[in-house]
Amino acid sequence: MELESIRKIYAGYSSVYDALFKRFFYPRIQYAVKYMDIRPGDRILDVGVGTGLSLREYPRHCKVVGIDLSPEMLKLAREKIREHRLENIRVLSMDAMKTAFKDDSFDKVFISHVVSVVPDPYKLMSEVRRVCKKGGQVVIVNHFKSKNKLIETVEKIINPVCKKIGWRSDLCLNEFIHRSGLHVKRKYTLKKLDFWHILFATNEK
Repeated sequence: MELESIRKIYAGYSSVYDALFKRFFYPRIQYAVKYMDIRPGDRILDVGVGTGLSLREYPRHCKVVGIDLSPEMLKLAREKIREHRLENIRVLSMDAMKTAFKDDSFDKVFISHVVSVVPDPYKLMSEVRRVCKKGGQVVIVNHFKSKNKLIETVEKIINPVCKKIGWRSDLCLNEFIHRSGLHVKRKYTLKKLDFWHILFATNEK
C-alpha cells in the first residue's frame, strides 16, 4: 500500500481512534513501555505514535520524539502533550521508512502496531537500526500470523480486506525476526490466545 493511501486511511481513523482502539491496543502499549527499562536521559523514538496513547506512559526523566505519517493523528497527540504538560515529548510528521534523524540518535525505539502497516516492514527496520545506537533497545508491538492452523486460514481469507483498511495479517513472526536483523531477547503475548506479540530486542549492528 502506498504512503498516501495509508495517510488517508488513518486521517479517517483519527477522530475515533482512541475510542475504538484504546481498549485493544493500550494494555500492550502500557506493558511494553513499562518494561523498557528507561533510564534518566535516555532518548526514545516512538514510531507510529498516532494519537499519543503511549505518551503518558513515559517517565519524565527521558526525552521522547514521536513520529507519525498522519497530521490528523499528530494533532490529537499534541493536544495530549499540552493537556498533561509532557514537556519532555515532541511529535513530528515523518515517514518511518525514511526519517530525518542522524545515525545513532536514540537509545531506545518503540514501534507500536506499525510493522504491518508500512509498505515495506524490512525497510522500516533498517531505518530503525540506523537511528538506534548499537546495543540500544528496540521494542515492537505487532500482529503476526498465527501458528494455529484454523486462525491462520481465517487470516489468509481476511488479508485482502485488512489491506484495504490499512494493515496486513500475513506477516510471519520468525521470518520477521530473522530478516529484521535484531537480536530478540524476549517475546510475549499478554494472553494465551493473542493476535499481538511484544518483542524486546537489542540492536546489534
